[in-house]
Amino acid sequence: RASATDAMSCVARASLCAPTPTRSRRPSRRRRGSILTRSSALGERIIQDANAAFAIPGSVTFQLGEGGLPKCVLTHKNGSRAEVYLFGANCVSWVLPSGDDVLFLRPDAVWDRSKPIAGGIPLCFPRFGPSAEMQQHGFARNLDWSVISSSADPNPDEPEPSVMLSLKDNEYTRQIWPCAFQATYEVTLRREKLRLELCVLNPEQDKKGRGNDTAIEFTAALHTYVEVVDASDTTKVFVKGLEGKKFVDKTKDVSNVQPGVSTGDLSFGDAVGLVDRVYFETEPETLLHVGTGAAVAIENTAGWTDTVVWNPHTTLPGDDKNVWKKFVCVESACVSKPVVLETAKVWKAETNLSIVNL
Repeated sequence: RASATDAMSCVARASLCAPTPTRSRRPSRRRRGSILTRSSALGERIIQDANAAFAIPGSVTFQLGEGGLPKCVLTHKNGSRAEVYLFGANCVSWVLPSGDDVLFLRPDAVWDRSKPIAGGIPLCFPRFGPSAEMQQHGFARNLDWSVISSSADPNPDEPEPSVMLSLKDNEYTRQIWPCAFQATYEVTLRREKLRLELCVLNPEQDKKGRGNDTAIEFTAALHTYVEVVDASDTTKVFVKGLEGKKFVDKTKDVSNVQPGVSTGDLSFGDAVGLVDRVYFETEPETLLHVGTGAAVAIENTAGWTDTVVWNPHTTLPGDDKNVWKKFVCVESACVSKPVVLETAKVWKAETNLSIVNL
C-alpha cells in the first residue's frame, strides 16, 4: 500500500485543466495541412502561456518541437539538456555535456498525435503491455499533459532544472478506464543524472460524486529507449544486474514464469532474436553496457519493482531492418504485482538514469 504523506505534494496541483485526448483516426490527406496548421497555432498559444508562467531564464523554456508539438527544454549549467514533450509526457532526449544523446528516437516516430512517440521514454499507465480494456501500454502516452510547475533552485549554486506535468481523468479516459485519478510526472536534470518521478493519487469521492469510493488497480512502466553502438555485438552491448531473477519470456509463454534461471549477462543479436522479458522483483540498479566503454545505470529508486528488457531484433516495421542494433529498452516497471491504491493515497515511483564509466 502507498503512503500519502511524503508524496502528496506531487499531486497537490494536479487538478488543473484536463488534457486533450488524441484523435482516434488520422485526418485525410486532403485536410492534413489545415489540421497541422491549427495544431501549430494551438501549440504556439500553449508555448506562450507556459513560458509566461513557468519559464526560468537559462534553465527552463518551452518551444515548439517536431510536428508543432509543445515541448519543455531543460538546460543545466554544465551544458547538458533534456527535452520533454507535453504529448505523452515523453522525455525524448537527454544530451550530455559532450553532445551525446543517451536516449534513442526511432526513425518511424510520428509527431501528429495519431500514435505515441516511438522512442525516448514513453510513460505506460494505467496498463503495461496488452490489455483487453484499452490500447497497449495504456492511454497516458497518447494524451496531452498540462504543465503545473517548474523549478531550478534546489541548489542555488548549481540549479537543477525541472518541470512537472499533470494528467487527470476526463470523459475520454473514463470511457476506457472508469476510475478517477490524478497523476504528476516530474523530470529533473541533475549534473550527472536524469531523475524521473511519477505520482498517482486516488482521489476520494466528494459530495458531488467526483472521485472514487474504492481502491484503484493499475500497472505502469517507463519504457526507456537507450542508444547503443551495436546491439549485435555481444561482447560490448549487454545488460548486467538481472542474474538469478525470475522472469517471463514474452516471446514464448507469458504464463510461464521461469524458476529463477536467469544466469549471466543478457545480450542480443541474431542468435537470440527478439528479446522481450519481464524480470520480477529486481535489484534497484541495472546496467546497460552501450558499447562505448560506458554503461547507462537504470536505478529504480522508489516504487518500481520489476525490470523489462526489450530489443525487437528485425520485427519492427519499415525497410531498415538494422534499426534494432541502435537501441535497447531497459524499463522501470511495476507489473508482477499491480498497484492497489486506496482512496486518498498516493503511489510514487522514481527512476534515476546516470552514466557509469567502466
